[in-house]
Amino acid sequence: MSEATVAKKGNNSGMLKLTLTLGAICAVCALLLGLVDMLTRDKIAENAMAAKMGAMQLVLASDEYSPANYTGSDETILSAYKAGDKGYVIEVDCAASSFSGTLSIMVGVNADGTVSGVEVLDSGETSGLGAKAKDDPEWRKQFVGKSGSVAVDKDGGEIAAITGATITSRGVSMGVTSALAAAAELG
Repeated sequence: MSEATVAKKGNNSGMLKLTLTLGAICAVCALLLGLVDMLTRDKIAENAMAAKMGAMQLVLASDEYSPANYTGSDETILSAYKAGDKGYVIEVDCAASSFSGTLSIMVGVNADGTVSGVEVLDSGETSGLGAKAKDDPEWRKQFVGKSGSVAVDKDGGEIAAITGATITSRGVSMGVTSALAAAAELG
């Protein structure tokens, strides 16, 4: 056998060992990730529901919330709940109109069709700018009492946009408008 043939066989067996080792490591990692997902999935869902229920209490306090069957055409409406005789709580996905592509809000709508409160459930907006929509309760208080179509002042509305975060402000305003329309359809 020539030296080239021996070297070639040595490289092939080394490459095979490397490939099998890498495959085994990947399989172990995949199994561990699957196990962690299986063990934490229920707790994550439980925590998300607790956060959602907490937001519902903040936007429209009630002793009972029952799922409302929203059948409208607004695809941004994620869920709707009747808050006894006080009104509705509407969850809205504002991702399409946000800066980051991650923004969902919970809006309380009184029985008279006015906003009782707004909470940001999930936000990927820029820290210090768009994240103020979630972090600044004073900014969200501007929506309380509003009805009909809600817009930022730059668009002729009454909501003062967050400085440097007009897109996020518009996204939340559009979400509130969607929630008001959904509540009107439900009521």
